[in-house]
Amino acid sequence: MLETVRYTYRLRPGRMAEAALLAEWGRCRWLWNEAVHQQKTGRKPTMCKLSKLLTDARGRQAWLREGSQVAQQQTLRTYTMGLRSSFTVKGRGRPRVKKLKKARLSLEYTTRGFRIKGGRLCLPGKVTIPIVWSRDLPSEPTSVRVYRDNLGHWYASFVVRRRSVAVPAADLVGIGVDWGVKTTATTTDSAFDLPYLGHRRRCSAERAKAQRRMARRRRGKGHAPSKGYLTAKRQAARIEKKAARQNAHDARVWAKRVTDHHALIAVEDFKPTFLAKSRMARKAADAAIGACKRELVDRGLRAGRKVVLVPPAYTTMTCSECGTRTKERLGLGVRVFECAACGYAAGRDLNAARTILATAERNRASADDIRHQIATLRGGESGAVRAGNPPDLSLGSR
Repeated sequence: MLETVRYTYRLRPGRMAEAALLAEWGRCRWLWNEAVHQQKTGRKPTMCKLSKLLTDARGRQAWLREGSQVAQQQTLRTYTMGLRSSFTVKGRGRPRVKKLKKARLSLEYTTRGFRIKGGRLCLPGKVTIPIVWSRDLPSEPTSVRVYRDNLGHWYASFVVRRRSVAVPAADLVGIGVDWGVKTTATTTDSAFDLPYLGHRRRCSAERAKAQRRMARRRRGKGHAPSKGYLTAKRQAARIEKKAARQNAHDARVWAKRVTDHHALIAVEDFKPTFLAKSRMARKAADAAIGACKRELVDRGLRAGRKVVLVPPAYTTMTCSECGTRTKERLGLGVRVFECAACGYAAGRDLNAARTILATAERNRASADDIRHQIATLRGGESGAVRAGNPPDLSLGSR
């Protein structure tokens, strides 16, 4: 069975190649901003209208004709996909203007716009860039994304097809995952818990030192930044990037362990955005809950496991043993859950993880019906769920 994946490699562009990429990015950014202007003025841009706009603009402006039509066409295609998603995906806003100092450089090329020759990436305009080959490509790439990170490093991400990696048969039935700050992921089996590792906290002193150096070397408005300021800025970004890579590595290793041993993965559909406004914002950002959740869901789906997203409502307040819900919301200072009905006592997060797993085992998840489902599963109340079928949030194979 074949799967579509991305293989990313580091690029080593020379001075002229980097200047050509920056010039191409300037043309694509202008097209993106023009498409945003079309939407804001009520002209309802479609891919057909934007393609005509590109043809007309290339005919009138010589500087636009100097760039690759493939990259410019892919920029407009990416814009239309983002605009379409803003109407269908909840919480996703309209595409915004890309500013020169804030937008991340990214160029897309299809098979008509690039080729690999002699271990180098050949782009339109006679741009040739050496590639640092860390591994071989499994097949011929169908497209490539050339981008630059916040450290100024260049990368090429190829889209290829490869055979699916064989995943061992699951030796355990299911596992529930509850997200937290003190412990990043609490599971029904303590052997698979993901502790808070605090990579950003360990490098906070070094990062603060680099940021203070930036503040001292910062020039006034209207003056070009000094070389010392740019050096300090790059050093602070390098420290932050190192911590982010450590979090990503730990999330991948943990997600692989969970996926390899469990057939059912019940994940709390937790959205950590509200933590950014609380006093736990720094620690929550260090834990990288969103990245861990995304990695676990992606690996579970690719491995063919059954992944169920369970709404977090009432999972902490519901007893995982008898299904009784407490009358009052538990404060964050209460770390032990005690059921007044059956006397069951367990850690707050462990009880929530068991509740999530019990809900997922019924193959349906609804915030209003968690208590009834658990009671039915444990053999308690016989009152079934409310009228109407709650939405099935299962993401895996049945």
